[in-house]
Amino acid sequence: MTHHGPHGAGLGDEPSPRRVLHSESVYAGRIWDVVQDTFELSAGEKPLVRDYIDHPGAVAILVLDEDDRVLLVRQYRHPVGMALWEIPAGLLDVEGEDPLDAAARELSEEADLTAGRWDVLVEIFNSPGSSSEALRIYLAREPHAVPDHELFERTEEEAEMQWRWVPLHEAVEAVLTGRVHNPSAVAGVLAASAARANGFTGLRPANDPWTAHPRLRSSDG
Repeated sequence: MTHHGPHGAGLGDEPSPRRVLHSESVYAGRIWDVVQDTFELSAGEKPLVRDYIDHPGAVAILVLDEDDRVLLVRQYRHPVGMALWEIPAGLLDVEGEDPLDAAARELSEEADLTAGRWDVLVEIFNSPGSSSEALRIYLAREPHAVPDHELFERTEEEAEMQWRWVPLHEAVEAVLTGRVHNPSAVAGVLAASAARANGFTGLRPANDPWTAHPRLRSSDG
């Protein structure tokens, strides 16, 4: 077995653009589209065709209070037919909105909270084999309630939301015992536990460039 550096040093995903021969939208949905790309995996080889969801991306927020409790929200998710315990989250569906501003807006709208300190906690692709969705999870600390006159009126599925402050170690147990399934909650809870064990050192600043996001990456270069 070949090792490349101690403890995963130098390990990281990187852009790998391939020549796209043809791209078209084959389905236009209410929130996202399905795109069909024909591309070359290697020069001179037969082109490949792949369908995938063209997704604007999303942000999520792992809120941790002074008592090491995590805020979880319970929301019905129709595709899986379950009410899931999640963390506040939302789509990057406002043109030109900065991801951190979107996270602060979603935290206010979904949980009636603001936060005094923000850091980047972890980034994931939810389903990179079938979707371009990139998700950035922020760690939000020093939470404060939104004033009553600024409260957001929630509708549709969000109108049924429930909230619960859960000790971080209990949230970790719920993830590891298979009782919590939402990917942003799973990744956020485990990442927060790891970050806390390390004294929250090494977290990236909240405004750190999001170079893995396909749309932000393409706009940067």
